[in-house]
Amino acid sequence: MKAHRPKQPERHVPPDREPELTHYEDTGCVLFPSCLRCPLPRCVYEDPRGVQHYLRQTRDREVLRLVGEGYSVPEVAARLGISRRHVFRILRRLRDGSR
Repeated sequence: MKAHRPKQPERHVPPDREPELTHYEDTGCVLFPSCLRCPLPRCVYEDPRGVQHYLRQTRDREVLRLVGEGYSVPEVAARLGISRRHVFRILRRLRDGSR
């Protein structure tokens, strides 16, 4: 039979405690393993759709880069694993400056 230990009382940490005396665990996010080393100018969690927005921007830049390198729309679609129609939508959105 396992011995029962009394539950330790939780320590109260004053809200105005100096940050250097408080332990923060840097667990990062779904995109980067560390918040302190994250290259993004703004945290993706500050916006409810931040992760989706970041992934879309990354894909859009990749489409633009491949088209700029001379790849055709079908080649871009095949390389990125998306449909040709989706490539056309991305190019139209970038051209129109929408979103």
